Amino acid sequence: QVQLVESGGGLVQAGGSLRLSCAPSGRTFSSSAMGWFRQAPGKEQDFVAVISWSGGSTYYADSVKGRFTISRDNAKNTVYLQMNSLKPEDTAVYYCAAGRYGALTTRVNDYDYWGQGTQVTVSS
Repeated sequence: QVQLVESGGGLVQAGGSLRLSCAPSGRTFSSSAMGWFRQAPGKEQDFVAVISWSGGSTYYADSVKGRFTISRDNAKNTVYLQMNSLKPEDTAVYYCAAGRYGALTTRVNDYDYWGQGTQVTVSS
């Protein structure tokens, strides 16, 4: 059974930092793009960041550009999301997802596997 397990969420004050991790089990995703999405209460799921299979290309939502950094370590089969200068509007459940392809994509339908999510709460 393939699972994506996120960790690293929590409560942080505005301006603080958190580092999310996503560790798949059951298979490796070294040939897949990996993405992060988030969903705030009462809102739709939004794209946050994506990294290509090699790690050579990344793409970010405008709302997090310059503050968040996505990276991956294929040897450890782990994807990270470093979040700096956090704002209250970053509060959401963050989801890791494995893409069907190796190239960058922001489309939810291009991701086949999803984690259970990790809560990030930023207080003002």
